[in-house]
Amino acid sequence: MSTFTWRTRLLIGAILLIVQATALHLLGQSAICTCGYVKLWEGVVTSAGTSQHLSDWYSFTHIIHGFLFYLLLWILFPRLSAPQRLLIALGLEISWEIAENTPYVIQAYRQQALARGYVGDSIINSLSDSCMMMLGFILAWRLPTWSIVVLALMMEIGVAYFIHDNLTLNILNFIHPFDTITQWQSGGV
Repeated sequence: MSTFTWRTRLLIGAILLIVQATALHLLGQSAICTCGYVKLWEGVVTSAGTSQHLSDWYSFTHIIHGFLFYLLLWILFPRLSAPQRLLIALGLEISWEIAENTPYVIQAYRQQALARGYVGDSIINSLSDSCMMMLGFILAWRLPTWSIVVLALMMEIGVAYFIHDNLTLNILNFIHPFDTITQWQSGGV
């Protein structure tokens, strides 16, 4: 893979995104919001537009995915170039995006206080989530470590403050719902 040009890497990335879109289509996810239009930002976490438009509060969690994938792949594959690790990270993110839109995971998310009406991601939102992960990965590659830590903390704390959810709480509630978290989230909407 070290002989791949940047064009080859872009082509591989594009193919991965096409696979993602195709898999989501086969899972029955809509291309765009069923409302019939696309917004740049959906800021109401309890609206039917969350996970349907280009970005929402959960976009920040996907940027953090990029930070975490950069760290994990830097540790596991130190001899690979950052662009090579980015393609692996994209594959991991796409795998999650596909899994996240299976009936089992959609139903598991519906058990959480803030995701009662969750129907999965629209294809455009899911592709945007993958792009957000790539943004996070590139930031982690290019910026000093201390700034990535500060950005991740700001995003986690900020999202928790504004919508009573974030990547950490999402993972905890996905593994096992905690009554105190559920009560806090229910009071925050």
